[in-house]
Amino acid sequence: MTSPEEVRLFTISSEVPEAVSLHKTSFADSQEQDVQTEYGPIKVAIQGNTKKPAIVTYHDIGLNHVTCFQGFFHYSDMQAILEHFCVYHINAPGQDDGALPLIQGPIDKQKDRYTYPTADQLADTVNSVVSFFGLKLIIGFGVGAGANILARYALKYPSKVEGLTLINPDASQCGWVEWGYQKFNSWYLKSGNLTHFTEDYLLWHWFGRATKDSNSDLVHVYKQYIKTINPVNLAMFIDSYSGRTDLKIQRPANAQSTVQTLKCNCMLVVGDHGPTVDETVNMNNRMDPTNTTLLKLQDCGGMVLEEAPAKLAESFRLFLQGLSYIPFLSQAKLVEARMKNTAIPTDTPPSLSEGGESSGTLEPAIC
Repeated sequence: MTSPEEVRLFTISSEVPEAVSLHKTSFADSQEQDVQTEYGPIKVAIQGNTKKPAIVTYHDIGLNHVTCFQGFFHYSDMQAILEHFCVYHINAPGQDDGALPLIQGPIDKQKDRYTYPTADQLADTVNSVVSFFGLKLIIGFGVGAGANILARYALKYPSKVEGLTLINPDASQCGWVEWGYQKFNSWYLKSGNLTHFTEDYLLWHWFGRATKDSNSDLVHVYKQYIKTINPVNLAMFIDSYSGRTDLKIQRPANAQSTVQTLKCNCMLVVGDHGPTVDETVNMNNRMDPTNTTLLKLQDCGGMVLEEAPAKLAESFRLFLQGLSYIPFLSQAKLVEARMKNTAIPTDTPPSLSEGGESSGTLEPAIC
Protein backbone atom coordinates (compact mmCIF):
# COMPACT_ATOMS: atom_id res chain seq x y z
CA MET A 1 0.00 0.00 0.00
CA THR A 2 1.38 3.35 -1.02
CA SER A 3 1.87 5.79 1.83
CA PRO A 4 -0.19 8.98 1.51
CA GLU A 5 1.66 12.00 0.21
CA GLU A 6 2.23 14.92 2.51
CA VAL A 7 -0.09 17.80 1.73
CA ARG A 8 1.34 21.29 2.05
CA LEU A 9 -0.59 24.51 1.60
CA PHE A 10 1.62 27.17 0.08
CA THR A 11 -0.87 29.41 -1.72
CA ILE A 12 -3.66 29.92 0.82
CA SER A 13 -3.67 32.92 3.10
CA SER A 14 -6.32 34.52 5.26
CA GLU A 15 -7.64 37.88 4.25
CA VAL A 16 -10.08 40.25 5.90
CA PRO A 17 -12.86 41.02 3.39
CA GLU A 18 -13.27 44.58 2.19
CA ALA A 19 -15.77 46.57 4.17
CA VAL A 20 -18.95 47.23 2.26
CA SER A 21 -19.75 50.84 1.47
CA LEU A 22 -22.94 52.79 0.90
CA HIS A 23 -21.34 56.02 -0.24
CA LYS A 24 -21.60 57.74 -3.59
CA THR A 25 -17.85 57.35 -4.18
CA SER A 26 -18.75 53.75 -5.00
CA PHE A 27 -20.78 55.16 -7.92
CA ALA A 28 -17.68 56.78 -9.39
CA ASP A 29 -18.71 55.81 -12.93
CA SER A 30 -21.73 58.16 -12.80
CA GLN A 31 -22.06 61.91 -13.25
CA GLU A 32 -24.52 64.00 -11.26
CA GLN A 33 -26.73 66.69 -12.75
CA ASP A 34 -29.13 69.08 -11.03
CA VAL A 35 -32.42 69.31 -12.94
CA GLN A 36 -34.79 72.21 -12.27
CA THR A 37 -38.43 71.20 -11.96
CA GLU A 38 -41.64 72.95 -11.06
CA TYR A 39 -41.16 71.62 -7.53
CA GLY A 40 -37.55 72.61 -7.08
CA PRO A 41 -34.23 71.10 -8.15
CA ILE A 42 -33.63 67.36 -8.02
CA LYS A 43 -30.38 65.49 -8.43
CA VAL A 44 -29.98 62.94 -11.22
CA ALA A 45 -26.99 60.60 -11.56
CA ILE A 46 -26.20 59.52 -15.13
CA GLN A 47 -24.47 56.16 -15.57
CA GLY A 48 -23.35 55.26 -19.10
CA ASN A 49 -23.37 56.69 -22.62
CA THR A 50 -26.28 59.11 -23.09
CA LYS A 51 -26.59 58.05 -26.75
CA LYS A 52 -27.82 54.62 -25.70
CA PRO A 53 -31.38 53.59 -24.71
CA ALA A 54 -32.52 55.02 -21.39
CA ILE A 55 -33.30 53.24 -18.12
CA VAL A 56 -34.77 55.54 -15.44
CA THR A 57 -34.61 54.43 -11.80
CA TYR A 58 -36.46 55.67 -8.74
CA HIS A 59 -35.66 54.61 -5.16
CA ASP A 60 -37.73 53.73 -2.10
CA ILE A 61 -38.36 55.81 1.05
CA GLY A 62 -35.29 56.22 3.25
CA LEU A 63 -32.96 55.44 0.35
CA ASN A 64 -31.39 57.27 -2.59
CA HIS A 65 -29.84 56.23 -5.89
CA VAL A 66 -26.65 55.02 -4.19
CA THR A 67 -28.10 53.05 -1.28
CA CYS A 68 -30.90 51.55 -3.37
CA PHE A 69 -29.15 50.64 -6.63
CA GLN A 70 -25.38 50.71 -6.08
CA GLY A 71 -24.88 47.03 -5.29
CA PHE A 72 -27.23 45.58 -7.90
CA PHE A 73 -26.15 47.82 -10.78
CA HIS A 74 -22.50 46.97 -10.08
CA TYR A 75 -23.21 43.25 -9.99
CA SER A 76 -21.21 41.54 -12.75
CA ASP A 77 -24.22 40.26 -14.73
CA MET A 78 -25.84 43.71 -14.63
CA GLN A 79 -22.61 45.33 -15.78
CA ALA A 80 -22.73 43.23 -18.95
CA ILE A 81 -26.34 44.31 -19.53
CA LEU A 82 -25.84 47.99 -18.76
CA GLU A 83 -23.06 48.35 -21.32
CA HIS A 84 -25.90 48.74 -23.81
CA PHE A 85 -27.93 51.32 -21.88
CA CYS A 86 -27.67 54.66 -20.14
CA VAL A 87 -29.13 54.77 -16.64
CA TYR A 88 -30.66 57.94 -15.19
CA HIS A 89 -30.95 57.59 -11.41
CA ILE A 90 -33.51 60.07 -10.05
CA ASN A 91 -33.28 61.14 -6.42
CA ALA A 92 -36.48 62.34 -4.77
CA PRO A 93 -36.20 65.95 -3.54
CA GLY A 94 -33.90 66.18 -0.52
CA GLN A 95 -33.07 62.45 -0.46
CA ASP A 96 -29.68 62.52 -2.20
CA ASP A 97 -26.47 61.97 -0.24
CA GLY A 98 -25.58 65.06 1.80
CA ALA A 99 -28.77 66.96 0.89
CA LEU A 100 -29.45 70.16 2.83
CA PRO A 101 -32.67 70.56 4.85
CA LEU A 102 -35.58 71.50 2.58
CA ILE A 103 -37.21 73.86 5.10
CA GLN A 104 -35.76 77.36 4.73
CA GLY A 105 -36.45 80.31 7.01
CA PRO A 106 -38.52 80.40 10.25
CA ILE A 107 -40.71 77.32 10.50
CA ASP A 108 -43.59 79.38 11.96
CA LYS A 109 -44.00 81.22 8.66
CA GLN A 110 -45.83 78.99 6.21
CA LYS A 111 -44.67 80.99 3.19
CA ASP A 112 -41.04 80.19 4.04
CA ARG A 113 -41.63 76.45 4.26
CA TYR A 114 -40.85 74.06 1.44
CA THR A 115 -43.94 72.25 0.17
CA TYR A 116 -43.00 68.71 -0.74
CA PRO A 117 -44.53 67.33 -3.97
CA THR A 118 -47.34 64.80 -3.80
CA ALA A 119 -46.90 61.36 -5.37
CA ASP A 120 -48.55 62.61 -8.58
CA GLN A 121 -46.33 65.70 -8.60
CA LEU A 122 -43.25 63.52 -8.12
CA ALA A 123 -44.35 61.71 -11.29
CA ASP A 124 -44.32 65.10 -12.99
CA THR A 125 -40.73 65.64 -11.86
CA VAL A 126 -39.87 62.40 -13.66
CA ASN A 127 -41.29 63.97 -16.81
CA SER A 128 -39.13 67.06 -16.19
CA VAL A 129 -36.06 64.82 -16.12
CA VAL A 130 -37.13 62.95 -19.26
CA SER A 131 -37.69 66.25 -21.08
CA PHE A 132 -34.45 67.80 -19.78
CA PHE A 133 -32.36 64.98 -21.23
CA GLY A 134 -34.45 64.75 -24.40
CA LEU A 135 -35.44 61.12 -23.87
CA LYS A 136 -38.00 59.76 -26.32
CA LEU A 137 -38.65 56.42 -24.63
CA ILE A 138 -37.63 55.08 -21.23
CA ILE A 139 -37.57 51.80 -19.36
CA GLY A 140 -38.54 52.39 -15.73
CA PHE A 141 -36.93 50.57 -12.81
CA GLY A 142 -38.48 51.48 -9.45
CA VAL A 143 -38.42 50.14 -5.90
CA GLY A 144 -41.20 50.58 -3.32
CA ALA A 145 -42.27 54.22 -3.36
CA GLY A 146 -40.24 54.66 -6.57
CA ALA A 147 -42.21 51.85 -8.21
CA ASN A 148 -45.46 53.64 -7.37
CA ILE A 149 -44.14 56.95 -8.74
CA LEU A 150 -42.94 55.40 -12.00
CA ALA A 151 -46.30 53.62 -12.41
CA ARG A 152 -48.02 57.01 -12.03
CA TYR A 153 -45.69 58.44 -14.63
CA ALA A 154 -46.50 55.60 -17.05
CA LEU A 155 -50.24 56.17 -16.57
CA LYS A 156 -49.88 59.90 -17.20
CA TYR A 157 -47.36 59.70 -20.06
CA PRO A 158 -47.93 56.25 -21.65
CA SER A 159 -46.27 57.15 -24.96
CA LYS A 160 -42.94 57.75 -23.19
CA VAL A 161 -42.66 54.43 -21.34
CA GLU A 162 -41.63 51.25 -23.10
CA GLY A 163 -41.47 49.00 -20.07
CA LEU A 164 -41.53 48.96 -16.27
CA THR A 165 -39.73 46.76 -13.77
CA LEU A 166 -41.37 47.41 -10.39
CA ILE A 167 -39.88 45.98 -7.18
CA ASN A 168 -42.27 45.68 -4.19
CA PRO A 169 -44.96 47.82 -5.85
CA ASP A 170 -48.27 48.86 -4.30
CA ALA A 171 -51.09 50.26 -6.44
CA SER A 172 -53.41 51.04 -3.53
CA GLN A 173 -53.67 54.00 -1.23
CA CYS A 174 -52.08 53.83 2.19
CA GLY A 175 -53.83 51.43 4.56
CA TRP A 176 -54.68 52.33 8.15
CA VAL A 177 -51.85 50.33 9.71
CA GLU A 178 -49.24 51.73 7.34
CA TRP A 179 -50.68 55.23 7.78
CA GLY A 180 -50.40 54.96 11.56
CA TYR A 181 -46.77 53.83 11.46
CA GLN A 182 -45.86 56.50 8.95
CA LYS A 183 -47.50 59.24 10.99
CA PHE A 184 -45.47 58.23 14.04
CA ASN A 185 -42.30 58.13 11.93
CA SER A 186 -43.00 61.51 10.37
CA TRP A 187 -43.71 63.10 13.77
CA TYR A 188 -40.42 61.89 15.22
CA LEU A 189 -38.42 62.75 12.10
CA LYS A 190 -39.77 66.31 11.86
CA SER A 191 -38.34 66.96 15.30
CA GLY A 192 -34.93 66.07 13.88
CA ASN A 193 -34.69 62.70 15.64
CA LEU A 194 -34.02 59.28 14.17
CA THR A 195 -35.50 57.06 16.88
CA HIS A 196 -35.27 53.29 17.34
CA PHE A 197 -38.93 53.13 16.32
CA THR A 198 -38.15 54.71 12.93
CA GLU A 199 -35.01 52.60 12.52
CA ASP A 200 -36.93 49.37 13.15
CA TYR A 201 -39.69 50.43 10.77
CA LEU A 202 -37.28 51.27 7.93
CA LEU A 203 -35.40 48.00 8.34
CA TRP A 204 -38.70 46.08 8.29
CA HIS A 205 -39.92 48.09 5.27
CA TRP A 206 -36.72 47.38 3.32
CA PHE A 207 -36.07 43.77 4.34
CA GLY A 208 -39.11 42.21 5.99
CA ARG A 209 -38.96 40.32 9.26
CA ALA A 210 -37.28 37.13 7.96
CA THR A 211 -34.27 38.86 6.36
CA LYS A 212 -33.98 41.35 9.22
CA ASP A 213 -33.53 38.41 11.61
CA SER A 214 -31.35 36.18 9.41
CA ASN A 215 -29.01 38.40 7.38
CA SER A 216 -27.30 40.40 10.11
CA ASP A 217 -24.35 41.55 7.97
CA LEU A 218 -26.53 43.14 5.30
CA VAL A 219 -28.89 44.67 7.86
CA HIS A 220 -25.96 46.09 9.83
CA VAL A 221 -24.73 48.01 6.78
CA TYR A 222 -28.11 49.70 6.37
CA LYS A 223 -28.41 50.24 10.12
CA GLN A 224 -25.24 52.31 9.98
CA TYR A 225 -26.52 54.18 6.92
CA ILE A 226 -29.76 55.18 8.69
CA LYS A 227 -27.72 57.37 11.04
CA THR A 228 -26.69 59.58 8.09
CA ILE A 229 -30.23 60.29 6.81
CA ASN A 230 -31.54 63.85 6.94
CA PRO A 231 -34.60 63.23 9.19
CA VAL A 232 -36.61 66.31 8.17
CA ASN A 233 -36.27 65.61 4.45
CA LEU A 234 -37.18 61.96 4.97
CA ALA A 235 -40.30 62.97 6.93
CA MET A 236 -41.49 64.96 3.91
CA PHE A 237 -40.96 62.04 1.53
CA ILE A 238 -42.77 59.69 3.92
CA ASP A 239 -45.71 62.10 4.18
CA SER A 240 -45.88 62.33 0.40
CA TYR A 241 -45.88 58.56 -0.10
CA SER A 242 -48.29 57.80 2.74
CA GLY A 243 -50.68 60.39 1.26
CA ARG A 244 -50.71 58.69 -2.14
CA THR A 245 -53.97 58.00 -3.94
CA ASP A 246 -55.00 54.69 -5.47
CA LEU A 247 -53.69 54.20 -9.02
CA LYS A 248 -57.22 53.25 -10.10
CA ILE A 249 -56.01 50.61 -12.51
CA GLN A 250 -58.29 47.73 -13.50
CA ARG A 251 -57.80 44.47 -15.33
CA PRO A 252 -59.30 44.85 -18.84
CA ALA A 253 -62.09 42.39 -19.62
CA ASN A 254 -61.07 42.26 -23.30
CA ALA A 255 -58.97 44.04 -25.91
CA GLN A 256 -61.68 46.65 -26.47
CA SER A 257 -61.94 47.59 -22.77
CA THR A 258 -61.41 51.28 -21.94
CA VAL A 259 -60.56 50.92 -18.24
CA GLN A 260 -57.40 52.58 -16.95
CA THR A 261 -54.42 50.24 -17.04
CA LEU A 262 -50.68 50.27 -17.64
CA LYS A 263 -50.23 49.85 -21.37
CA CYS A 264 -46.49 49.06 -21.40
CA ASN A 265 -44.87 45.71 -20.66
CA CYS A 266 -44.46 45.33 -16.89
CA MET A 267 -42.53 42.99 -14.61
CA LEU A 268 -43.57 43.00 -10.95
CA VAL A 269 -40.98 41.58 -8.54
CA VAL A 270 -41.30 40.67 -4.86
CA GLY A 271 -39.56 38.35 -2.42
CA ASP A 272 -41.79 35.63 -0.98
CA HIS A 273 -40.79 36.74 2.54
CA GLY A 274 -41.03 40.44 1.75
CA PRO A 275 -43.35 42.82 3.61
CA THR A 276 -45.32 43.76 0.46
CA VAL A 277 -46.16 40.34 -1.00
CA ASP A 278 -49.93 40.81 -0.67
CA GLU A 279 -49.81 44.34 -2.11
CA THR A 280 -47.75 43.23 -5.11
CA VAL A 281 -50.01 40.24 -5.83
CA ASN A 282 -53.04 42.50 -5.55
CA MET A 283 -51.50 44.93 -8.04
CA ASN A 284 -50.80 42.07 -10.43
CA ASN A 285 -54.44 40.99 -10.19
CA ARG A 286 -55.51 44.47 -11.30
CA MET A 287 -53.24 44.63 -14.34
CA ASP A 288 -53.52 43.46 -17.93
CA PRO A 289 -52.29 39.83 -17.95
CA THR A 290 -51.20 40.10 -21.60
CA ASN A 291 -48.37 42.49 -20.79
CA THR A 292 -47.66 41.79 -17.10
CA THR A 293 -45.37 39.25 -15.44
CA LEU A 294 -45.25 38.58 -11.71
CA LEU A 295 -41.92 37.33 -10.38
CA LYS A 296 -41.95 36.03 -6.80
CA LEU A 297 -38.44 35.15 -5.64
CA GLN A 298 -38.17 32.23 -3.23
CA ASP A 299 -36.30 32.49 0.08
CA CYS A 300 -35.99 36.23 -0.35
CA GLY A 301 -37.14 39.20 1.72
CA GLY A 302 -37.85 42.76 0.70
CA MET A 303 -34.38 43.81 -0.47
CA VAL A 304 -34.37 41.59 -3.57
CA LEU A 305 -31.67 43.68 -5.29
CA GLU A 306 -29.23 42.70 -2.55
CA GLU A 307 -30.55 39.26 -1.60
CA ALA A 308 -31.03 37.74 -5.07
CA PRO A 309 -29.03 39.80 -7.60
CA ALA A 310 -28.33 36.85 -9.93
CA LYS A 311 -31.99 35.86 -10.26
CA LEU A 312 -33.12 39.45 -10.68
CA ALA A 313 -30.42 40.25 -13.26
CA GLU A 314 -31.36 37.19 -15.30
CA SER A 315 -35.07 38.11 -15.16
CA PHE A 316 -34.32 41.70 -16.12
CA ARG A 317 -32.23 40.49 -19.09
CA LEU A 318 -35.14 38.37 -20.33
CA PHE A 319 -37.52 41.29 -19.78
CA LEU A 320 -35.31 43.57 -21.89
CA GLN A 321 -35.06 40.93 -24.59
CA GLY A 322 -38.86 40.80 -24.62
CA LEU A 323 -38.67 44.50 -25.51
CA SER A 324 -36.32 43.60 -28.41
CA TYR A 325 -33.14 44.78 -26.68
CA ILE A 326 -29.82 42.89 -26.38
CA PRO A 327 -31.09 39.76 -28.24
CA PHE A 328 -27.48 38.55 -28.60
CA LEU A 329 -26.77 38.55 -24.87
CA SER A 330 -27.30 34.99 -23.61
CA GLN A 331 -26.86 33.53 -20.16
CA ALA A 332 -23.73 31.78 -21.41
CA LYS A 333 -22.19 35.12 -22.37
CA LEU A 334 -23.07 36.55 -18.96
CA VAL A 335 -21.32 33.61 -17.29
CA GLU A 336 -18.31 34.16 -19.54
CA ALA A 337 -18.20 37.86 -18.61
CA ARG A 338 -18.56 36.94 -14.94
CA MET A 339 -15.62 34.54 -15.15
CA LYS A 340 -13.48 37.22 -16.76
CA ASN A 341 -14.35 39.67 -14.00
CA THR A 342 -13.52 37.18 -11.25
CA ALA A 343 -10.54 35.43 -12.83
CA ILE A 344 -7.48 35.16 -10.57
CA PRO A 345 -4.11 35.90 -12.25
CA THR A 346 -1.90 32.81 -12.46
CA ASP A 347 0.96 34.51 -10.67
CA THR A 348 -1.24 35.58 -7.75
CA PRO A 349 -1.98 33.04 -5.01
CA PRO A 350 -5.65 32.66 -4.06
CA SER A 351 -6.74 33.79 -0.63
CA LEU A 352 -9.57 32.89 1.67
CA SER A 353 -12.00 35.39 3.12
CA GLU A 354 -14.46 34.74 5.89
CA GLY A 355 -16.74 31.81 5.22
CA GLY A 356 -14.09 29.78 3.38
CA GLU A 357 -14.84 31.28 -0.06
CA SER A 358 -12.05 32.24 -2.42
CA SER A 359 -11.87 36.03 -2.51
CA GLY A 360 -11.42 35.89 -6.28
CA THR A 361 -14.87 34.37 -6.75
CA LEU A 362 -16.83 36.49 -4.34
CA GLU A 363 -19.54 38.67 -5.89
CA PRO A 364 -20.92 40.76 -3.03
CA ALA A 365 -24.33 42.29 -3.67
CA ILE A 366 -23.07 45.55 -2.14
CA CYS A 367 -19.96 47.05 -3.62
